[in-house]
Amino acid sequence: MIPILIISILCALGNCTHDAATPYYPSSTVAKTTSGLLIGHPGPNRSDVVEFLGVPYAMPPVGGLRLAPPVRFPNSSATLNASEWANAAQTGRLPRFHSPSAAPHRLLRWRRGNPQSEDCLTLNIWTKPSASAAQQKKPVLIFLHGGRFANGNTHTPFHGGQALDDAEDVVVVTMNYRLNIFGFPGAPDAAGNLRLRDQRLAVEWIRDNIAGFGGDPSRMVLFGQSAGGVAVDYWAYAYKEDPIVSGLISQSGNAFSFPLNEPSRQVSNWHNVSQALGRGADESSLACMRTKSWVELLNAASQVPSAASDNPVRSTPPFYPQADEELVFSDYEKRSKDGNFARLPYVLGNNDNEQGYYVITAYGRGVNVTKAQGDDFLLTSFTCPNHAQALSRRAAGVPVWQYRYLGDWDNTRLYPTSGAYHGVDMHMIFGNSEAVAGLPPSEEQKQTVALMRHLWAQFAADPVNGLSRAGWPRFESGSESLARFAHANSPRWSFVEPETLANNC
Repeated sequence: MIPILIISILCALGNCTHDAATPYYPSSTVAKTTSGLLIGHPGPNRSDVVEFLGVPYAMPPVGGLRLAPPVRFPNSSATLNASEWANAAQTGRLPRFHSPSAAPHRLLRWRRGNPQSEDCLTLNIWTKPSASAAQQKKPVLIFLHGGRFANGNTHTPFHGGQALDDAEDVVVVTMNYRLNIFGFPGAPDAAGNLRLRDQRLAVEWIRDNIAGFGGDPSRMVLFGQSAGGVAVDYWAYAYKEDPIVSGLISQSGNAFSFPLNEPSRQVSNWHNVSQALGRGADESSLACMRTKSWVELLNAASQVPSAASDNPVRSTPPFYPQADEELVFSDYEKRSKDGNFARLPYVLGNNDNEQGYYVITAYGRGVNVTKAQGDDFLLTSFTCPNHAQALSRRAAGVPVWQYRYLGDWDNTRLYPTSGAYHGVDMHMIFGNSEAVAGLPPSEEQKQTVALMRHLWAQFAADPVNGLSRAGWPRFESGSESLARFAHANSPRWSFVEPETLANNC
């Protein structure tokens, strides 16, 4: 890698005056972007892959920008070291776990040594440079992490993109965005759904700069898991006229999966925080909250309880997406029926035992979940929402594919009966289960990983026809079109009629 000092001297002499759309050679660890000249490094376990970490796409949301819409990072010619993970966004409380089997959960949701900070609006890019990339741009997979809109971050082996990038001819991008009260404040005088606004700005940055990493801005697919999958579906309704991306993938979550808070509750939650920090429940509390330290704000927010729902498995965090009729809507059922969404090819699905994860978090809240309650949660939060959205997309003439993941591998299991729990399919796409658990995958698991991540890459390469060419038929009611992955831990996929799983919806 060319040292940063030498790069800076070369630029000063006018030898890096290429535009952001042109890959920078001869050094494959350098990329010119609107945020500056980025110096990346070879992946620690995949030396052919270059990773650019902690790339700023927006100004730090501090001071007057706290609890405000994001502001794009200004054009810069500065040289930035993109070799270290950036700060994680501030998160809410997580249940405590004492069992070693909970290690995969901790790695999925918790930060990995990088500090939390308001200065968190960054993204990470993995690419495999080649001379041919200048002529034939690669498809791009952009990932939105989950965490109930309150937790999660990108610095975890669950979401590291180097194995996926090394195996498939794609560019992989992950991003950090505001969470919890910082992403969904609920203040009467604040803009709402800030996390969703962060995501939009990040995708705009990727569109404008990804060619410099060998990516094709006309072939970008947005995919997400859990709350990230919900945000992907929100995207289709919010940006019907200008979605930027060419395809969507929602894993274990869509707009129908989880209930929103009542608007009055979100405002009340905000007032509870402002009162705890010495400000009354009035319209001017936002300015006051910008004078507090973010730690004070986070600690006060952590004292506000989640809202219970009709199923004890599920609760709604106090600071959560709000129906503002701009980015989040109160009438998704009608919009879905009317086909009022971006006509983007769509992949959606869920795991066979999503509740295997949620019963742990419920236990952390002091709730023991019965089998009937867990089964009902799986049906009403995942199976039926996915079936309904697949039907609506199909009715609108949108190419749509549905799947079910059933794998239960030794090195991904949370406990003996956790099954294919919520989030475990991330291992099949990112291929990092050994880094998480410290145990090698079985041969059947390796083959399942190769199959699923190749399908995701094929979809990114050609959202309309890629999966059909790979042998996955489009969703069709009454037809064997729903793909089952790792059924009985077999590496071979199979197909069943969608109603086989959704007959109780």
